[in-house]
Amino acid sequence: MLPADCAGCGAFRTPLCPDCRHALAAARPGPTLLPWAHAAAPYTDPVRQLLLAHKERGALRLAGPLGEALGRAVRSALGPRAERAPLLLVPMPSARAAVRARGHDPTLRLAGAAARSLRRAGLDARTAPLLRHTRPVADQAGLGAAERRRNLHGALTVLPRANRALVGRQPVLVDDLVTTGASLAEAARALAASGLPARAAATVAATDHRTGRTGRTDGTDPAGRSGGQPA
Repeated sequence: MLPADCAGCGAFRTPLCPDCRHALAAARPGPTLLPWAHAAAPYTDPVRQLLLAHKERGALRLAGPLGEALGRAVRSALGPRAERAPLLLVPMPSARAAVRARGHDPTLRLAGAAARSLRRAGLDARTAPLLRHTRPVADQAGLGAAERRRNLHGALTVLPRANRALVGRQPVLVDDLVTTGASLAEAARALAASGLPARAAATVAATDHRTGRTGRTDGTDPAGRSGGQPA
């Protein structure tokens, strides 16, 4: 159930006030610190609070407006390619313990909401959780970019059914948030290693540790090659 007050700003007796809904809907998607990954909005309030409420406090109805924002980021990341072939949104996997603790898989739920939003816009979009962890990883909180890359390298693999799910579809990695980009880069590596390179990636929000805003820096493209020059 949603709290009685707005999850974004605390406005009284409304789960999502008009101002916060507008802030989410009016954000302009664009490239993140990984140029091939686009985000719908910067990771600042009220978007930050909405994501936290959905992920950590079980505000499940927020999946709809957050998923719509994620769908816009998917279209931004793909550009004209969005309509060239059916889409398959591949959510970043959540640890089983985290899913049990939260009572839901927030990224999978957002991916499903984004796919429904894209279908309403006339695109053929589906969701498939094709990635899984191969080993435990340390808590990412407090780790720098290089430490996160070392922590995650080789931690993901692709499920055997991936080839069947991806037949004739463009794979797009999706997540709620991109910070250093290490998680998306590892997911892209795992897909590329299986011969299934992602076309792009999309998130609801993005943060840049240097500026606090969405920005660009050196990154890794979906096929695992170095690329993306500083803006």
